[in-house]
Amino acid sequence: MIPTEDASARKRKIEEKLKQEQETLSFIRENLEKSDQLTKGMVSILSSFESRLMQLENSIIPVHKQTENLQRLQENVDKTLSCMDHVISYYHVAKDTDRIIREGPTGRLDEYLACIAKIQKAVEYFQDNNPDSPELNTVKARFEKGKELLEAEFRSLLTRYSKPVPPILILDAISVDEELEVQEEVVLEHLPEAVLQDIICIAGWLVEYGRNQDFMNVYFQIRSNQLDRSIKGLKDHFRKNSASSGILYSPAVQTKRKDTPTKKAPKRPVYIPADLDLRVKHHSEALNEKHGAPTGKDDVLDIEIDSYIHCISAFVKLAQSEYALLTEIIPEHHQKKTFDSLIQEALDNLMLEGDNIVSAARRAIMRHDYSAVLTIFPILRHLKMNKSEFDATLQGTAASTKNKLPTLITSMETIGAKALEEFADSIKNDPDKEYNMPKDGTVHELTSNAILFLQQLLDFHETAGAMLASQVLGDTYNIPLDPRETSSASSYTSDFNKRLLSAYICKVLGNLQLNLLSKSKVYEDSALSAIFLHNNYNYILKSLEKSELIQLVTVTQKRAETSYRELIEQQIDTYQRSWLKVTEHLTDRNMPVFQPGTKLKDKERQVIKDKFKGFNDGLEELCKIQKGWAIPDKEQRDFIRQAQKKIVSDAYRAFLHRCANISFTKNPEKYHKYRPEEVEEMIEKLFDTSA
Repeated sequence: MIPTEDASARKRKIEEKLKQEQETLSFIRENLEKSDQLTKGMVSILSSFESRLMQLENSIIPVHKQTENLQRLQENVDKTLSCMDHVISYYHVAKDTDRIIREGPTGRLDEYLACIAKIQKAVEYFQDNNPDSPELNTVKARFEKGKELLEAEFRSLLTRYSKPVPPILILDAISVDEELEVQEEVVLEHLPEAVLQDIICIAGWLVEYGRNQDFMNVYFQIRSNQLDRSIKGLKDHFRKNSASSGILYSPAVQTKRKDTPTKKAPKRPVYIPADLDLRVKHHSEALNEKHGAPTGKDDVLDIEIDSYIHCISAFVKLAQSEYALLTEIIPEHHQKKTFDSLIQEALDNLMLEGDNIVSAARRAIMRHDYSAVLTIFPILRHLKMNKSEFDATLQGTAASTKNKLPTLITSMETIGAKALEEFADSIKNDPDKEYNMPKDGTVHELTSNAILFLQQLLDFHETAGAMLASQVLGDTYNIPLDPRETSSASSYTSDFNKRLLSAYICKVLGNLQLNLLSKSKVYEDSALSAIFLHNNYNYILKSLEKSELIQLVTVTQKRAETSYRELIEQQIDTYQRSWLKVTEHLTDRNMPVFQPGTKLKDKERQVIKDKFKGFNDGLEELCKIQKGWAIPDKEQRDFIRQAQKKIVSDAYRAFLHRCANISFTKNPEKYHKYRPEEVEEMIEKLFDTSA
């Protein structure tokens, strides 16, 4: 049972809590009532606001629509006015642009092109909207006039600023300095940059808007003339100012080393300054002062050859430069054709000059002047060395253009091979003219000329070998051809060409040997004939060794050197036999047999007298005759003298020794005319015309 006090206390607590809850509930109810009242007020306000908005909307929307219509009408009016102004402006274009068009584009190209653009738009407007209007004809005429003046400006700028490239700049461009590891490429700048940009701009307009290609003809005609004048200027420079020893810039001699770095050289643009004529003159005078002006025929010929070689290199360099310029001005699909036309005149002149060189060589061959054909070799070598670059430069041109250089090369190879063949035949068939033979048995002119020709040929051995190979002359020299040595009918390896040239040289030497042998028979004295052959064979051998021709000869004739030495020894032996008619008197043949103290019979004494007399007379006669003979080679001359002195002196001493105690005459000095030393002195004076 819970105590009564506790129950009362708990009841009071519950009653207090209940009272609090009732107060809270009463507070919430009051707040809810207030909230309902506020909500009702807000709803009433919103309803009133919505009603007012609807009334406002109904009033504003019609006004808005009316305003929008008015704005649209305003815009249409503005557009109409603008279009009218635009259309009206087309009617005033001719008048507005008249002054600028009449004055031309010079000095204000941008402004001029802007006027042309206005005229062009007017033409398009009238064509589309009013093709029958007189204004169309007016603006069309104005447009054509503007186009004509642009074409005239294009021609004028090109003509005014296109100048021949001075020779000194061309020489700089084609020269190769072997001391420089990286070559500095000279880039020729044909036109000032500002002028070039104007020309490019005009050309672009003529292509895009002018629908005119005539300016391309104007371009190639003007630039073609300048290209040709540049090359002719270089040629004249050589003729007037080159020295006989050659000029410092020679592509025929100066070539890039194999170990030249492949790093691309920096480009150095060179513009043609106004004072360059003075510089060229100064440069030329300096050359003449240093080397002396050439006057001889050979010097002139050398200059012509060097000039032509330089002109070939100059053409390639200038043509490349012209193509680079052309690509900036001429549309891409017209570039090759325009370039082809541009280079024709200069190229034709070069080819004509080459043909003239071939014709001159052909005439020389007809006169049997085979040395003249050597002028072809440096040119041909240069042409073949530069053919790949030449072909690359002419890539894309017409076949007739690209074939001009190969045709010239073929002509030179043909005439050169013909000259080589006829030269070999001329050596074989040179007549044995007695009046043309050297009286002293020295080297024949035919020998020296033949060796000189072969030595000059050695400088162009690769060119000469290829020249012979181009005419398929291998069978002529019995040179076997390995199938691996050729890739086509006319393209042989360097080794085959070398063997072919070696065989040719051997053929010339063989023909020369046969002819010399025939010529030697003109001499009545076999000893002089031997001296003649000895001198010529020795000259041939020494010349071969000195000029390194012997290395080329031994490619096909391994024993060539030995064979010539054997021939020389044979002629020395033949010559020495001429002394037998002297030394035969000193032998024991018919010598009387006697005992010391025994008196000789008259017949026996006479035998000894005859031997002395025969020796003395023979010695005097031979020394008198042979003293006028010549052996130009001092080494051979001394060798033959010493050998002959020993043979004669030894035999004479032995003979004197045998006759020392024989009394065969009362006047021994009459027969014993010469002491051995005097005999040696007489022989020492042989082959000495000054003695």
